Amino acid sequence: MTTTTTAPQAPASKEEQPQVEYGKNRHTGLKILAIVVVWVGLWLVLRGTQTRELSFQDTTGFHQWLNEIRDWVQLNGPDNWFFGGVLGTIGDVFDAVFVFLQELISIPAFPRPVPEIGWLGVVAIVAWVTWAVAGIRSTILATVSMILFGIFDLWAESMDLLLVTILSVIICFVIGLPTGILMARKRKVSTVLTPVLDIMQTLPPFAYLAPVALGFGIGPTTGIVLTVIYALPPLVRITEHGIRAVPATTIEAARSMGLTNRQMLRQVQLPMARRTIVVGINQSMMAALSMATIAALVNGPGLGKPVVAALQVQNIGAASVAGIAIVLMAIALDRSTTAASERSATGGPSLASASGLNVMMMGVKLEHLPRWATEDAGKGVRQPRLTNAGLWMVRGLWLIPVIVAVALSRSQINLATFPNREVWPFIAPIDGKSLTAAINDLSDWVIDKVDVVTLALKDGLTNGLINPLESLLADSPWWLMGLVILGVAFVLGGVRPLIISAVCLAIIFATGLWNDSMVTLAMTLIATVLVMIVAVVLGVAMGRNRRTDTFIRPFLDAFQVIPPFVYLVPALALFGVGRFTAIMAAVAYAVPIATKLVADGIRGISPTTVEAANASGSTRWQMITKVQLPMAREALVLATNQGILYVLSMVVIGGMVGGGSLGYIVVSGFSQDQLFGKGLAAGIAITALGVMLDRIARHAAARTGR
Repeated sequence: MTTTTTAPQAPASKEEQPQVEYGKNRHTGLKILAIVVVWVGLWLVLRGTQTRELSFQDTTGFHQWLNEIRDWVQLNGPDNWFFGGVLGTIGDVFDAVFVFLQELISIPAFPRPVPEIGWLGVVAIVAWVTWAVAGIRSTILATVSMILFGIFDLWAESMDLLLVTILSVIICFVIGLPTGILMARKRKVSTVLTPVLDIMQTLPPFAYLAPVALGFGIGPTTGIVLTVIYALPPLVRITEHGIRAVPATTIEAARSMGLTNRQMLRQVQLPMARRTIVVGINQSMMAALSMATIAALVNGPGLGKPVVAALQVQNIGAASVAGIAIVLMAIALDRSTTAASERSATGGPSLASASGLNVMMMGVKLEHLPRWATEDAGKGVRQPRLTNAGLWMVRGLWLIPVIVAVALSRSQINLATFPNREVWPFIAPIDGKSLTAAINDLSDWVIDKVDVVTLALKDGLTNGLINPLESLLADSPWWLMGLVILGVAFVLGGVRPLIISAVCLAIIFATGLWNDSMVTLAMTLIATVLVMIVAVVLGVAMGRNRRTDTFIRPFLDAFQVIPPFVYLVPALALFGVGRFTAIMAAVAYAVPIATKLVADGIRGISPTTVEAANASGSTRWQMITKVQLPMAREALVLATNQGILYVLSMVVIGGMVGGGSLGYIVVSGFSQDQLFGKGLAAGIAITALGVMLDRIARHAAARTGR
């Protein structure tokens, strides 16, 4: 007789995992195969009927109702207590603060023809701050990056992006730190807020562009609010983890000394969690930078604007130069905050106290974190040779040249506005115009040389995989497709994801964009399959060989700090406009996280098991297919989960380069007044699709690992 047991409840700091039964052979593969066979058979008979296809310019009553809400807000919003009062006041404050900071470093401050602080002063301030908190290596990187912004003729746009990112991270810190502390100390608060954070992290960035723009209008405020929404969850979650990871024995010892709760927090928990909290700031900053570039679609300031403008006219060179500037800023911010975290503490809990897989399941992308963040907190931290007072005295002395540089930048025009090629002839070969022209020439040359290969790849995958799967999903009757998804959800995850999927499908149906949602789902599934093929090949190689891991992992780390917007540029250059371009960009974006999870899963297999398989005479192929991959199944499912979410967010962004479906509808909603409601409905459909896929994959991972 088969016995069953119930999975233990996860700690409150993690998302509650579904209870599953052990010891049963669920025959998942056979059940999925049966669903597919029945589905294909009915599709052959009913193909093209009841698909709920809606032409691009057509709208439904729901879309028109959303347009009417938009019209009402625009007409009555200024006099409304909420839109004109609450949101209007927030918008006015944000706009005033942002314009003040712009006039300080990026735009002319009337009546001055230049900013209050010129480029030399800004570079000096950034160099001093980076040196004070992160060290000399990060200082060199930040300084070189700042100078390149000016050489690329993107100084103002770069400073605007930096301002939006820093302002958003400050707001996230003010909100996220106390929220994370409260969640760590109050289990009920954590239980209530964890699902909210899950949804915030699951939503693709495009999903809330329209509603935020409706409330705040287009401009800097909307960019900041969007960035805060996207960047807040990582800081909250990692802060909660850092506080909870303080050893219980330390807490008990502190209580025995008579410390109050406030003293406990200030003198014990926060100091010991400081390093982890800085890691949270790092992750929040990377998320903020990523979202700040996308906010260009709602007139958010920064480097996203030149990227969007260049993509619209397919100017690969201009898009690449702006993309290089974004990557430089991302790397500089990432390395600086990483170095600051390494220097911030000599002990205390690290993220190693929660396994990578469990942390991923609660939504924190641990694979985004630096490798040192998962090691023991006390390792590799060099003790300062000077006391804190001595260090700050040295830093104070170095403020003198910084003040001099600021003063000079206020009085010398060439030190206030970054010099052009006429003033500095030596920058001519690498300034923005020259680099744009060179990249365009190189792009044309490469395309001419590899055009046959790229077109063959594009046509082969489009005709052999994309079109058939898209037809299977989009041309199936809506009710059949819904039953297939519900059946797969039940087989993979059980009753709970079945219920969640039913609700999400009902929402997608109500938006009137069922057919477009199925097209987006098809693109997401295809890209995820390609991601997992690459991730398994690279991940197995990394997991089996340390040298391979050492060689590949730095590239994965570098790719992970690149905002998703940037991936569109090379994909557009190689494959032109279309769905295939969006899919390839999505694959490039999702491969690093999936590969790392697969590699860690392979490496986590017990050496005893591997030795036993070797002793039994297993070949390398048998070892991989019969031992390592089956035993790393939980990591594979989890990699698929993260791959799906990354791919979905990127496929939607791919609407800007002809990806079509929901992403293109969202973008069109901002440019065509009559399609605003349809664009907002597309955002709702994207949200429902993302939540559904996430919950199915999470519950499948929970079942697989037990």
